[in-house]
Amino acid sequence: QVQLVESGGGLVQAGGSLRLSCVASGRTFNAYTMGWFRQAPGKEREFVAAIRWSGTSTSYTESVKGRFTISRDNAKNTVYLQMNSLKPDDTAVYYCSQDKSPLRWGATAGGEYGHWGQGTQVTVSS
Repeated sequence: QVQLVESGGGLVQAGGSLRLSCVASGRTFNAYTMGWFRQAPGKEREFVAAIRWSGTSTSYTESVKGRFTISRDNAKNTVYLQMNSLKPDDTAVYYCSQDKSPLRWGATAGGEYGHWGQGTQVTVSS
């Protein structure tokens, strides 16, 4: 059974930075694309970023390009999301998730991911 545990959220002023971490256990971490999603109050969950199992490719939703960076350390079974130049619109609960299929790249829909973490709250004040 895969377990994902996020941490690193908090309250930050606009323009500030946070680094989220997600530790995975229970399945071969380095065979799966990992993703970050977020859900703001009253809104649908949305894709934020993904990183290939090897770490050699990344993708981002348009609104975070140039501000967020996803990375992973396969030796530590951990994926990170460095968030810079944060805006109030980035306020949401952030979730990490693992692609349902091994060695697949390109999935951005929540339904293509499984084993969600409990989420970590990010609040950006103006």
